[in-house]
Amino acid sequence: MSKTYYETLGVTQTASFEEIKRAFRVKAKACHPDYHPDDPDASAKFKEINEAYEVLKDEQKRAAYDRYGHDAYVNGMNGQGGFGQGFGGFDFGGTGFENIFDEVFNAFGGGRRRGPAGPARGSDLRYNLEIDLAEAYAGVKKSIQVETYVKCDTCAGRGGKNLETCATCGGTGHVRTRQGFFVVETECPVCHGTGKTVKDPCPDCKGTGRLRKKRNLEVNIPAGVDTGVRMRLAGEGDAPLNGGETGDLYVFVSVKEHPIFKRDGADLYCEIPIPMATAALGGEVLVPTMDGKGETVKIKPGLQTGSDMKLKGKGMPILRTNSFGDLYVIFRVETPTNLTQKQKDLLREFAAAGQNNQSACDDFLSKIKKIWKEL
Repeated sequence: MSKTYYETLGVTQTASFEEIKRAFRVKAKACHPDYHPDDPDASAKFKEINEAYEVLKDEQKRAAYDRYGHDAYVNGMNGQGGFGQGFGGFDFGGTGFENIFDEVFNAFGGGRRRGPAGPARGSDLRYNLEIDLAEAYAGVKKSIQVETYVKCDTCAGRGGKNLETCATCGGTGHVRTRQGFFVVETECPVCHGTGKTVKDPCPDCKGTGRLRKKRNLEVNIPAGVDTGVRMRLAGEGDAPLNGGETGDLYVFVSVKEHPIFKRDGADLYCEIPIPMATAALGGEVLVPTMDGKGETVKIKPGLQTGSDMKLKGKGMPILRTNSFGDLYVIFRVETPTNLTQKQKDLLREFAAAGQNNQSACDDFLSKIKKIWKEL
């Protein structure tokens, strides 16, 4: 099957049971053979949709499918709602280095038999958080909402009462399958490595030991963060099936572009327009800074477009230090527009008086004249 069960139903991998159920009803009605007798493919489409729903509506089957994909169903079901021995490939999901070594060892014919691994660790989750440059400069506390699996309070995460030996793996917590000359051992998809199953499932969590819930969390963003910084909130990820250690939540920070400042690491760049008269005669100009106070700088007479100035320590905080980057100010001389008649007359008078003090223009003209003579 080229499509995943999620793609077959048109939902995401994080879809809730209600979303999956609703999508199944819509898809099933759209291709049910009784409603579409003229469509020769309707029966096959309906069978495909029903197959996907049968797996995704069941918490344990869905968990096995998320972990192993279609390989979990290569040899079919064992006829009693459990899985057969058709699981291929190595299991690197949350097993730790020792378990990875064991799986490789067993895959090449090693004979060491392991006991139950205990409850698996919950999944780590990712949250993308966007802040503005001012918040990155000062640091900020952000409130976020995440939807995760949490431990069921009714059964304390155990999934129910009366544990019994898992019939699929015989209590070992692992299943083996032969692939040619090799034997591959993987975690049991029914008991998830614990070797036990629940005889009397919890009515609230249906034996999984966890429930889907929206939670509000606070994230402390330190001053100086930049796009790509990752923050770990320990124990705020998904609770695992039937108890065990909760995963972590990783918050990935991105900083929005600022309308005035451009950032390069801890340094900031700011382009400041300067009136032509101020550039020619000199004066003072107020430069904005991220602390909101601003900095008054002196302009020397004869300032040219592209001239720059460094304001030391006026950039961004350097993460987890007391140091700051620098602010580089780039000046752009602004040519006046919409002149009054008086202003035009003054500029013509200025031009008539000669501009022999404009060395760059004079130098450029002399080079042009020299080239023309050579031609």
